[in-house]
Formats: sequence, structure tokens, C-alpha cells
Amino acid sequence: MAKSLTVQDFFKMFADDDACLDHLFQVRFGGLKVCPKCAKETRFSRIAKMPAYSCQWCGHHIHPMKGTPFQASHTPLQKWFYAIYLFTTTRHGVPAKELQRQLSVTYKTAWRMGHEIRKYMALVDGDTPLSGTVEVDETMIGGRQKGVGGGRKLTGNKALVFGMVQRDGQLITRVVTDAKHASVYPHIHAGIEKGSTVHSDQAQVYRALPSQGYQHEVVDHSKKEFVRDGVHTNAIENVWAQLKRSIRGTHVHVSPKHLQKYLGEFEFRFNLRKTPNLMFDRLLQGFGT
Repeated sequence: MAKSLTVQDFFKMFADDDACLDHLFQVRFGGLKVCPKCAKETRFSRIAKMPAYSCQWCGHHIHPMKGTPFQASHTPLQKWFYAIYLFTTTRHGVPAKELQRQLSVTYKTAWRMGHEIRKYMALVDGDTPLSGTVEVDETMIGGRQKGVGGGRKLTGNKALVFGMVQRDGQLITRVVTDAKHASVYPHIHAGIEKGSTVHSDQAQVYRALPSQGYQHEVVDHSKKEFVRDGVHTNAIENVWAQLKRSIRGTHVHVSPKHLQKYLGEFEFRFNLRKTPNLMFDRLLQGFGT
């Protein structure tokens, strides 16, 4: 396994904004040999007074930061790269206060940077459909829920999260309004390949799984049944425990409005849990996609 990047390694690779911009250009446009404007074979050179590169013939500008989290940001590019590095070298993420301290920026800037990085982590992670044996469940983040079964409703600072995890594989999570068929099954259809075996608890909403093209196995927690011949929901329940520890330990509280961004960050970490040393490189290379 390749070793993780140290702080010293980071600053050798990205000593200043120019080094960061060069990396962006190489990842996104390094193979560009023909100018998209004049159609001539060309070489692109760095423009001294702006973060861009120009065609040697017609002067057409290429802006490496366009379409990235850094677009229109006045924060130095090196600080963005270092913030991404911090996100990939901490176990549960980085609160805005810590970003503010480490980067010497305002709290408002740190808060915005954190959210942009979380959205980018979710984009790079993607959602490859799960297959084989998949566990599904839902959990509440914040407060208490009223009602039972599919009729559970959440208000105020409470949010219901639906999750799917492939046995010894990838995780997909979504914030949902309730645990009813109309809220859950679109995510199941998009996230789990037909023919897969789905393990769940006894919740009524999952009874329709066989009619939707899935094999279905149930553990009845109300009868103190937690494992039966390899049928269980232990993996997804462990995910919920990790998620809640992460939020409590790092952020204390997350509002429902922004919860999906934190879930995207959590998924990225979980899905690279076996190769955490690759997180930073994966994000750096992701700018080219």
C-alpha cells in the first residue's frame, strides 16, 4: 500500500498558487494539442496576470478553475488544495472552525469552502449501482421521530436518512421525507441492480421488494432476531453508528438543509475505507472528469 502524503510532501508538490493551477491545467487540459477556437495545433502558455493559459496563435484563453469548486473564489488556490488535503487526512472531516484556524480565512469563507469540498467529494465518489447482497435501512439524524412504520414524519431539525450498503462493498445514502414506498423505492431502483438479494428489517415498506425484481430476506428485530443463516442488517446499522459518531464528534449538529452534503462526504470516506491513502489523489485527479 502506498504511503499517505505528509504535510511536507503536500507543500513540496503545491508550493504556491502557480503549482496548484499548473496541476489543474494538466489534469483537465494537458492533452489539449489543438486550439478549440482557431483549430491550429498549438502550445498553451500561462498568462502572467490571470489564472489562465492562452493559445500561442490566437490568444484563446483556457481557464482551469472554470467548473471547479474554485471558480469565482477569491481565496488563494493553495488554500483550497490544502483544505482538500485536510479533509482527506482526518477521520471524520473538518469543521468550519478548524478550517478557519488552519487557513487564516473568515468563518464564512471556511464554511463555504467546506460545503463546496463536500459536494465535490460526493461528485467524485459517484453512485455505482450495488449488487449481490445489499442491506437497506433508515435512521433518524437529530431529535425524535413521531409515528411508526412508513408513517414516520420528521419536522424541524430532524431528518430521515435511507441507506443501502453492499455486503463488504459500497454505500449509498439519501435524505428522504418519510419511509413510505414513494420516497424509498426510487432510490432502491436507482441504487440496486435488479436480481440482487436485499436484507432488511421487518418494516412494511420493504415487503414489496420481491414484486420489484429483488430477492428479499428479513430479520425480525421485534422478536430479538438479529442474525439468521447469514441474513442480517449489521453492516448498515454499523454505518449509522459511524455516521452519528462522526457528526457528534466533529460537527455536533447538522441541519437537514445541508445533511446530504455531509452524507456525500461520509460516503466518500466509507467507500475508500480500505485505501484511505488514495483519497487525496482521487480528488486531485477528479478535476479531469
